[in-house]
Amino acid sequence: MLKFLGVSRSGYLSFLNRKLSASKQRKEAVKKKIQKICDNSKQNYGAPKITQELRKSGETIAQRTVGKYMREMGIALTLIVPTPYGALISLMYHIINCNRLFTINYII
Repeated sequence: MLKFLGVSRSGYLSFLNRKLSASKQRKEAVKKKIQKICDNSKQNYGAPKITQELRKSGETIAQRTVGKYMREMGIALTLIVPTPYGALISLMYHIINCNRLFTINYII
C-alpha cells in the first residue's frame, strides 16, 4: 500500500509518531471549552456570547474563530424570539458541510 501511495516506510512511521503541534493542542483545548459553555447554556449561546465567556476566563480569541470552531463541531444555535402578535418563532440554525440551512418553525 505504501508503494501505491508513493510514501516511504520511514516517512509513514514518522507521520504516525508525530505529536500534535502547539496550535492544534490549543485548538482542541478551546473546542472543549466551547463545548462546555454550550452545554452549560443549554445550546442558547452563539459565537458572540461564547467569545465573551472565553475572554472572561482569560482566553484571547476572536469571535470569528469561535464561530469557525462551532461550525467544525456542528454546534447549532436555537433562538426563541417573541413577536408582537403573541406567537413564538423558533429559529433553528444548522450548518451542514458549510452549507447554511435555515428552518423556521411557527408556534402559535
